[in-house]
Amino acid sequence: MVAACRAFVAVSGHGSFTSGAAAAGIPQSVASRRIAALEGHFGARLFDRSSRAVRLTSFGQDMLPTARRLVDLADAMTDDVERARLRPLQVAVPETCPAPRLAALVVASRRHRLKLEVRPAGPQERDRLCQALEVGAGILAVPEAAASWRVPLGLAARTPFPAATVFLETLRRGRARTQARRRILIQPEDDLAHLRDPLTRAGQSAGLAPAQVTVAPSLVDAAAKALSSPDLLLCSRQQAEDFGLHWCPLAEPRLVRGYDIAAGLREDLEQLRTVLHSDIARCLGATT
Repeated sequence: MVAACRAFVAVSGHGSFTSGAAAAGIPQSVASRRIAALEGHFGARLFDRSSRAVRLTSFGQDMLPTARRLVDLADAMTDDVERARLRPLQVAVPETCPAPRLAALVVASRRHRLKLEVRPAGPQERDRLCQALEVGAGILAVPEAAASWRVPLGLAARTPFPAATVFLETLRRGRARTQARRRILIQPEDDLAHLRDPLTRAGQSAGLAPAQVTVAPSLVDAAAKALSSPDLLLCSRQQAEDFGLHWCPLAEPRLVRGYDIAAGLREDLEQLRTVLHSDIARCLGATT
């Protein structure tokens, strides 16, 4: 019906089957068949073909405005479809994701006809944004067992570590009271019960002072302390490399950031989990 009306409108506007078909981008024979089919459907002629010139019948004049509206609506729908395909999908992402890797993620999403807009936020804020439907999707912090992406954590320091793993017992203050206590700084991204609590309990069992395991106000603040003091930053290997720190895994406890996707639409959820899985892993510094 839309194709036939488009041919009808084009021919009536040009007064010729040849010119009208060319304007509609179809062969003249196709335009003639479509208009004939439309006339058969209506049970009345749209054009008077008794002379060289193509003239509308009185019935055709009455039907032309409606046909134009149908064609205009079809064109508007096509435009809406294209806009819907390119609709921006706002995704709440961890603040720890480096900007260059986020930019690469956005570029990768466009190859899959998905236009991402990333919104960095802390773990609690990402939860809130998803629950309030202020974003279309979010990369949420979850325990390792429920994760689609996993990021092993360790300690980072300005000087190399003497062993392949760090034992918390080695951070106890010695008999010399002048010896500074090396603190473990937890960044806000890891200020979660399933990461913070096991580390705090392990520190107590190893004989560390309560103040030796502490939450920093921000990642920048924690990294600055690790760069300028003996303090240690709890972080991923990628973060340690970005800050120019030496990284070493913990012997105990084994700490792993876990991430999963929450999305309002199943289609968005599947695309983020599947076609963009490796690109998201690079942003998070996750193991593959």
